[in-house]
Amino acid sequence: MSAGRDQVKLTDEEVRGLLEENVKVQVAANGRDGFPHLTTLFYDVQDGRIAFWTYGRSQKILNLERDPRVTALVEDGTDYFELRGVSIEGRAEIVREHDRILEIGKAVSVRMFGVDSFEALGEIGAQTVEKQATKRVGVIIHPDRVASWDHRKMT
Repeated sequence: MSAGRDQVKLTDEEVRGLLEENVKVQVAANGRDGFPHLTTLFYDVQDGRIAFWTYGRSQKILNLERDPRVTALVEDGTDYFELRGVSIEGRAEIVREHDRILEIGKAVSVRMFGVDSFEALGEIGAQTVEKQATKRVGVIIHPDRVASWDHRKMT
């Protein structure tokens, strides 16, 4: 079984490429009742780590304040032999410093809207991001374990 896993495992460079090519991450945090609380968010890659922002009073933040363990999944492909992904188990760092939240929010917005720079979002876009930063926190996932696969390597 491990030979099969080794065959489809992504290299570090391929992992970076997959994370850079995609814009949505599924994030699972542990709920109070023990069930995973799963959400999908837009993200950025900062210093090799997934970073996103979300409302400070959201359920995912309440869960991460209680238990910082998190699993993140970035995947793509439609057909079985196209599937590829990266699953990251780690610890969530909750960022509460306004300037850093704004930095994460700007980066996520640029990726989310597929523009080349924050300035390309225009004045209204900039005002919206700045206003949102007052209600949000940033989250940076510090990986403990990374698993990856690319079924395209099976053919």
